[in-house]
Amino acid sequence: MHPSEVLFQGKCPPVSIPACDHYAGSEKLMRKSLALQQELGPVFDITFDCEDGAARGNETAHAHLLGTLVAGEENLFARIGARVHDVSSEFFEQDIEIILQHAAQKLAYLVVPKVESVADVESAIALINRHAHQQGREQLPVHVLIETHGALKDAFAIAALPQVECLSFGVMDFVSDHYGAIPGNAMRSPGQFTHPLLVRAKLEIAAACHAHGKVPSHNVTTEINDTSVVASDAHRAAAEFGYTRMWSIHPNQIKPILKSFAPRLSEVNEAAEILAQAHAIQWGPIQHNGKLHDRASYRYYWTILQRAQASGLTLPAVAHTIL
Repeated sequence: MHPSEVLFQGKCPPVSIPACDHYAGSEKLMRKSLALQQELGPVFDITFDCEDGAARGNETAHAHLLGTLVAGEENLFARIGARVHDVSSEFFEQDIEIILQHAAQKLAYLVVPKVESVADVESAIALINRHAHQQGREQLPVHVLIETHGALKDAFAIAALPQVECLSFGVMDFVSDHYGAIPGNAMRSPGQFTHPLLVRAKLEIAAACHAHGKVPSHNVTTEINDTSVVASDAHRAAAEFGYTRMWSIHPNQIKPILKSFAPRLSEVNEAAEILAQAHAIQWGPIQHNGKLHDRASYRYYWTILQRAQASGLTLPAVAHTIL
């Protein structure tokens, strides 16, 4: 049996997707992102944007352009998703229909913003599935933006939906939704990591995701010139709040995010050694460097290898025998 079958009997293994989600809205930026992904490999996802990152007044043509680029030969790794307009928008269904007409088979996921409840997400998924089925695609992954009071209240129920694989925190809309009760500096560091209402929101989203094996994706860093700020935010999101993915809004942010979310090489090597030893005795308990390990710790080290692989790290040779 494959390790994922042995270690997660009775439940699905946690979702494993790249740690960086890079957003691009204009044609110029989408093509630039494609070229960078071709250069670096599928170590980061790209989300083409029909909502906030795109120009207004050209919605239909933009959706066609987006779908064409996702379906095109430049999309080498099928790790490009799309954010559509929100569920109340007149363009919500049109975005989905057009994009799937072009790229149903190569689209990695759809991002649904500004939902107010789990009922909104269920309705969105039903609509997505209807159009996807017409194009021969089943179970298209859905990412949900948590940026309203109602969505945060229903975060656990949303994360429990089988087709949802990622919850993203929309910090700027969430702060704005408090109508001045949260100061504007809480959209940036250090306030975003210290204001109690934002700490609560981030922890709720992370906890909901981990309870159901889904991916919590941290909000953007608006600083695009000083990469140390991006790296610091990514490190805090991962180390203090349990996030395993983060948005990028500029190419300069991608590498700092990947580095901050990647496991340490020493831990990757240790994980490979422990899992190889366990695999050799059919996943029974072992001793490694004087410490006892069993399936509880094997699951932890398995996720370390999954994260390392998704980050493009060079894995120890022994890891390839068990992945």
